[in-house]
Amino acid sequence: MDAISVNVKHLEVTEEQCTHEDKTDPDTVEEKLISSNEHSWRPWQQSRSRIRECVLYVKKVLVSFASMEWYCYALLGIITALMSFFMDMTVAKLLNAHQWLYGCLKGHRLLQFLCWTLYPACLCALSTSFAHSICPFSAGSGVPEARAILLGIDMPGYLSLSNLFAKVFGLICTLASGSTVFLGKVGPFVHLSIMVGAFMNRLHVSCRGGKQRAAKGEMLVVASAVGVASCFGAPISGVLFSIEVMGTHYSVRDYCPCFFAAACGAITFRLLSVCSRDQETIQALFKTSFSSDLPYQPFEIFIFALLGLFCSILSCIYLFCHRWALRFVKTNKTISGFLATEKSLYSAIVAFLLACFTFYHSAGHFIAAELTMKQLLTSLLDGTSWYTVSQNATALPEPQNIFWQAWNPPGRGYFQTLGFFITVKVGLLVVACTLPLPAGYFMPVFVYGAAVGRFVGEGSAYLLSDGISSTKSLINPGGYALAGAAAFSGAVTHTLSPALLALEMTGQCSHAVPALVATLVSNAVARAKHRPSFYDGISLIKQLPHLPSLIRACPKLANVQIKQFVVPAGAVLKRTDTLTSVQHILNDSTDTEVPVVDSHDSPILLGTINKSQLQECLQEHRNEGSCKRLEEVCSIQPVRLHLTPESTVKQAHCIMSVTGEQRLFITENGRLCGVVTWKEMKKIIEEMAKEV
Repeated sequence: MDAISVNVKHLEVTEEQCTHEDKTDPDTVEEKLISSNEHSWRPWQQSRSRIRECVLYVKKVLVSFASMEWYCYALLGIITALMSFFMDMTVAKLLNAHQWLYGCLKGHRLLQFLCWTLYPACLCALSTSFAHSICPFSAGSGVPEARAILLGIDMPGYLSLSNLFAKVFGLICTLASGSTVFLGKVGPFVHLSIMVGAFMNRLHVSCRGGKQRAAKGEMLVVASAVGVASCFGAPISGVLFSIEVMGTHYSVRDYCPCFFAAACGAITFRLLSVCSRDQETIQALFKTSFSSDLPYQPFEIFIFALLGLFCSILSCIYLFCHRWALRFVKTNKTISGFLATEKSLYSAIVAFLLACFTFYHSAGHFIAAELTMKQLLTSLLDGTSWYTVSQNATALPEPQNIFWQAWNPPGRGYFQTLGFFITVKVGLLVVACTLPLPAGYFMPVFVYGAAVGRFVGEGSAYLLSDGISSTKSLINPGGYALAGAAAFSGAVTHTLSPALLALEMTGQCSHAVPALVATLVSNAVARAKHRPSFYDGISLIKQLPHLPSLIRACPKLANVQIKQFVVPAGAVLKRTDTLTSVQHILNDSTDTEVPVVDSHDSPILLGTINKSQLQECLQEHRNEGSCKRLEEVCSIQPVRLHLTPESTVKQAHCIMSVTGEQRLFITENGRLCGVVTWKEMKKIIEEMAKEV
């Protein structure tokens, strides 16, 4: 009541003043009364103040244990894990519905064909139309664009809220298409995690009461690790992935936050699986039961090395076909014109053609097309040799029996099925990669590598069916599938993290050395002659300003010197300048730091002075401007980082990416020559991308 009476009195005084000033204009008096009433009255003031006090108290308690940044890291891992789990659950229900409908139509081949082809075609069309109508940037993997963002390139719209929702819905539809389209979720989910990280960054800044920082920051680097950890419950390989793929110039200060957030995401993801009764306890996503007594013989290391060599050759073929297909789609006038206007129809047609080929009564029974991607990987990682199973297939339990029938159809042997799978899936995957919808490409190559490893393992088990040496120990084809998955996916992405990911996904540490040997051999061959990786190839075709990708495609760019891109330093102060002359120079400068030289005749760079500090000094000595010199009232800070004209663009880019500096001073024999700004650096990289 007191507050109301005060407001009323205030309004009466306002009305009297307005009437006295302008009695002939009642409309003006009424407008002022309404404006005063709107600004002075707010609903539920006491409730709002109490809520604010509670929030501030909770914040004070939380900050007493750790800084708010660490709570944002934990929240980032938990939110990303929740997204991953509910996405998997939704996709599993859609896949089960498709399999149930397909099973109900057994005996009606035409209806089964329509069910098998139209279901993924409609889902792919829906994914494409929804993604491009809401946000055109949501198509594709998102990893190449995220790498450019982490290096400081401004890409508006790629971290927006509309992109997040479009990517989530489109990715669910893509994954629900099943093994017909044969696409995964790792890449888009890393992009989704980085979007969540951008919002966590804003939350952290708002809690501090500061302004919004740039999109580039350690929160986004942490988010890239959380994306992989929340997909597979594998925190260590998630951090290694963020170092190898996302962070070209990795900062050590991000190491501990990456592990903390990745662990929060992995634990949450596995606990949700236990709560939903998908698993009895916290365990690996693809639990295997390899024998740990004698997992492999010493001479098998050479077979694993040959497997890595075989995977590297196949990866080079796959990457060449993938880049050729993307260039063909982009340069062909008919297809590019059709994609520009009818993206949804293109996705539906391609998905329909893929489904026609993978239909069971077509060629699907030669490639185990009825199995989902998870079932494919589970069957390939099985430690039991299929040669042994073929001797007594009736004794298999139900899940293994279904897998055996899929890989050993009537009239065909498992060697023929595996060989046809390896031969055909490369072409099918290349065609699927041209679809303009949200999709990941890591899991398909991981499964493909497992099939290659299984083929080599089954061949070795068949040739050595009587056992190895005097111990009569049998070869484990599942171990070869594990090593093949790591080797092929590592060769495609030019990384070693798939070796560790394979171990974390299966919980199998006995084959750590074979998996690492195969991955190292495959990487050595795949990286030869500066061949671009999968993500580098996409960056080059999209002409993204990602300098490491450009250097891999054109190594001579690494030796381009910075001297041809140097610009004048702008406002430069002498140490003997008076405060009056300094004030005139500052009025025309927009830089946050101003360089200080010895003299204009001998521009030896002495250091820099912060502009805000300089303004404080000028304000403090405003009455002594003509007699005080700059060096007498201000402390000159030495320059921490500076380059020479002979320094390369790669060196300047590396320093700016790690330190976040917006400009670097260029000196020669201590003399200031100019500066290179981050804005100019981005222009240089964009020009390089167009030329390459």
